[in-house]
Amino acid sequence: MQVAVTLVAPPDAVFVPETVVVHALEPEGARVVGRNVLGERAVELRIEAGEGALARLREVVEAAVRHFPLDTCVQPWEGRRKRLLVADMDSTIIGCECLDEIADFAGVKDKVAAITERAMRGELQFEAALRERVAMIRGVPVQDLERCFAERVRLNPGARIMVRTMAANGARCVLVSGGFTFFTSKVAEMAGFHAARANWLKVQDDVLTGEVGEPILGREAKLQTLMEESAALGGPAAALAIGDGANDLAMIEAAGLGVAYRAKPLVAEKAAARIDRGDLTAALHFQGYREDEFVS
Repeated sequence: MQVAVTLVAPPDAVFVPETVVVHALEPEGARVVGRNVLGERAVELRIEAGEGALARLREVVEAAVRHFPLDTCVQPWEGRRKRLLVADMDSTIIGCECLDEIADFAGVKDKVAAITERAMRGELQFEAALRERVAMIRGVPVQDLERCFAERVRLNPGARIMVRTMAANGARCVLVSGGFTFFTSKVAEMAGFHAARANWLKVQDDVLTGEVGEPILGREAKLQTLMEESAALGGPAAALAIGDGANDLAMIEAAGLGVAYRAKPLVAEKAAARIDRGDLTAALHFQGYREDEFVS
């Protein structure tokens, strides 16, 4: 089988240590048959390896680069450019947890953020944790949501480029969040997503009631989104799913390429690829996109 090994270094890196990876692969009977320069600090190696060697090659590559500031991806060569992007929003596409920031306006950010952290680590059942947190922001005026968005919501580095580049190359891009439609509609437009799915906050007289609409969009709903959206595009193998929390894990594991972005330990451990050092454009390099193909 042929395997793509992608190495992406952050901007402040001195070099990409591809020779270290090549030497590590040799004892595994893997042979480099091609090399593509994807950017100033991004390289893709085309590897000839035995059938069933993928998991072992991932272990070897990770061990070889553990002392270097690299994001890596090891996957089958064929089909690595995906036709669907399904992305989490909070702490993935944007740099904050919106519910935690709303809670700041209610004076309960520390309490809400502590629950968020446990839920994202998989220590709490997501739906129950969401109801508990939303109840704590009862009474917050809708105008504070506007302030929250304007003052605190920012796209993570590379988010817009990742989405717009995939969209320009024919991929469908869907934002799927355990957060709220108030924010996803705006973030989807900012980044260039085709569609967004999320939960909704109940409002009465322009004030939050402390309730969230049912059914709650959580882990299983994110997986369902992936399956539904990919059905006409070649199935989940044609999808890239990216997220950071436990409620993203099912879609990450089901996708053809599941990427953990600055993820909680449970997610980082089980994802096929991780972005820990660079920005979200690494997900484009993982698919074989060159830097000169990026759409800003």
